[in-house]
Amino acid sequence: MSARNAFYAQSGGVTAVINATACGVIETARKYPKKIANVYAGSNGIIGALTEIMIDTSKESAAAITALMHTPGGAFGSARYKLKGIDENRAEYERLIEVFKAHDIGYFFYNGGNDSMDTAHKVSQISKKMRYPVTCLGVPKTVDNDLPITDCCPGFGSVAKYVAVSTQEAAMDVASMSETSTKVFVLEVMGRHAGWIAAAGGLAGKEPGDAPHIILFPEIAFKKREFLKKVRQCVSDYGYCVIVVSEGAAFANGKFLAEAGTRDAFGHAQLGGVAPVVANMVRESLGYKFHYAIADYLQRSARHIASDTDVKQAYAVGKAAVQYALQGKTAVMPVIKRLSDKPYRWGIESAPLSRIANKEKMLPRRYITKDGFGITEACRRYLEPLIKGENYPPYINGLPKVAKLKNRRVKPLTGTKFVV
Repeated sequence: MSARNAFYAQSGGVTAVINATACGVIETARKYPKKIANVYAGSNGIIGALTEIMIDTSKESAAAITALMHTPGGAFGSARYKLKGIDENRAEYERLIEVFKAHDIGYFFYNGGNDSMDTAHKVSQISKKMRYPVTCLGVPKTVDNDLPITDCCPGFGSVAKYVAVSTQEAAMDVASMSETSTKVFVLEVMGRHAGWIAAAGGLAGKEPGDAPHIILFPEIAFKKREFLKKVRQCVSDYGYCVIVVSEGAAFANGKFLAEAGTRDAFGHAQLGGVAPVVANMVRESLGYKFHYAIADYLQRSARHIASDTDVKQAYAVGKAAVQYALQGKTAVMPVIKRLSDKPYRWGIESAPLSRIANKEKMLPRRYITKDGFGITEACRRYLEPLIKGENYPPYINGLPKVAKLKNRRVKPLTGTKFVV
């Protein structure tokens, strides 16, 4: 059987290590030229397949591909584009198969989160129905850490490290000035429904009284009176109060503290800044001087402070995806299995996409303190290994060196255009 091509695409919000996964996929595929002829990368994710705008990774040198290991963002472009159900928009899936047929693509690697695993699963189903079998692998990525089955998600360890370090550093700043200036600092982090990233801020505090003093999780309904009481107590006891708040913090009725009223491309509520909402609540009720920061893209693009554990796991899932595909496995995702906490040991297994697609793993209640404002020792044991180790990029003139790709396009072969 002659070698066939592979299609790789990045999906959704990018991470500090998603390109390490791309490196894992491409480098591993290059080791099996008799089975995988080439890896085509979608320009701007799955849209690249629909529009037949694909990047020929064979034109990139080995050194350029290796440099993806320390390059943040999405090297080939990502997209927030969710394919609808097969019955709703069969034309999209038929177009994918049309492009795959034209370019002899027999492997599909989709690097993303919950929605992306659903897409990979659907493509595996429609390819069978259309009698053009494609080996479909989901490849995990999400800073939210909310994919089920896998112990953690590539991308999370690095954002967790950034948030923990930033919380610790900002807290020392506030503590220095609290006597005559700022008494309350609020750091807003990502996490729409799951509080994993917010929980990571808790790693900054090791002793009673250490910051952060309050963490607001999506899993715990926000109660204004209890929150303000806690803030007042912290300022009274320690002279200042540091708060880490998840963007998905919500009231008991499910309404987000900072819902903007709009929707993103995946249909999720578009969230405004929750940090100023919380900070103004403190000012209006307690009168304390405050400052707030919104980590936003900084937390997920901070490759300069990436977790070594995260970088290695990101590469490993890309490598495993190719190996599973060559073993004939399809409609599966490589998952990380924790073998022990101390010493931290992990391995890779496969799990069916049907058990992962469109499912979210929330922060367990046992990871949150009884009062709902902090993390437990069990949570700390889970989180600490994921942020350990430094994996610094090379630097040139004081700035990190990043990959410079040619990104040469594959010649279109279908003769038709598709508008997304």
